[in-house]
Amino acid sequence: MGPRAAWLTRMDHLGIRSAVPADAGRVLDFWRTAAEGTSISDDPDGVARLIARDPGALLLAEAGGVLVGTVIAGFDGWRCHLYRLAVHPERRRQGVARALLAAAEERFTALGGRRGDAMVLERNERAHHAWRSAGYAPEHHWRRWTKPFERSS
Repeated sequence: MGPRAAWLTRMDHLGIRSAVPADAGRVLDFWRTAAEGTSISDDPDGVARLIARDPGALLLAEAGGVLVGTVIAGFDGWRCHLYRLAVHPERRRQGVARALLAAAEERFTALGGRRGDAMVLERNERAHHAWRSAGYAPEHHWRRWTKPFERSS
């Protein structure tokens, strides 16, 4: 973590760290409380695959040992993708999201990333404000297209 993110985490008495496999259940419980919507990958196997594939991608913000925020900062070698920025309802508007995004952006820069893009639900107006205040803006000429894959046994 670079100096900017370190300053923000000290300011808020937060610790930012990468998730480890043992965090999967705690992260899933947290998302049920703090995240808006669900994902097809919201299960122990999905979180475990993320951590195994890119161990630094899932960033956790903790205060006093309590999980208060998350962001997934995935880099595929081409683009920097941000998902699951979530802050516990009682800790919103206290700098947690700002600290997580600063840590994610520093990670991307260290990996050679040039621009971040974020998955933000259209209906989540509170999130729109947070992303805008962090310097992100919607690109209305893009539309996300998805296709769920069937799991093979």
